Amino acid sequence: MTADALRIELAAVLPQATLVPAETVRGEVVVVVAREAAAETLRTLRDHPTLRFDMLSDLTAVDYVEREPRFAVVYQLYSVSQNHRLRVTVPVPGDDPSVPSAVALWKSANWAERETFDMFGIRFVGHPDLRRILMYPEFVGYPLRKDYPLDRRQPLVPERDPIAHPWSPRRTI
Repeated sequence: MTADALRIELAAVLPQATLVPAETVRGEVVVVVAREAAAETLRTLRDHPTLRFDMLSDLTAVDYVEREPRFAVVYQLYSVSQNHRLRVTVPVPGDDPSVPSAVALWKSANWAERETFDMFGIRFVGHPDLRRILMYPEFVGYPLRKDYPLDRRQPLVPERDPIAHPWSPRRTI
């Protein structure tokens, strides 16, 4: 399916979404969806017979610190059977940075949502295990936010016993 044909199909299937003009994103197909419609839209994109976006390639966020909505959660979708791609952008307000989790739709969303939470502080409602994945649990703040102070000192934490962790190669149990 060509990009133009995909745009026509998306306009018919997703009347609540805003299609971004092609020239603004170098010919890539991009839709902007309200946070309240995100879960339903993502499910439709995965399950619709002519779209079939069965693969979540990437999920991340963007911090637009000086505007509102402050954040955007960005989903990169791919249809293996149809060989087309789509970027879905969900604007997220800074005073309530949360969106529905996509883990029930694509298992690959699990760690990507955890990473986005860890780096930007965006909560994914309904995520089965939303906790830090890159930073240690006592880390204060979200380092990819544009207002994160570069000279911030983090609290010292005691060294963890590597044998207590189930993934440790030195574990004896």
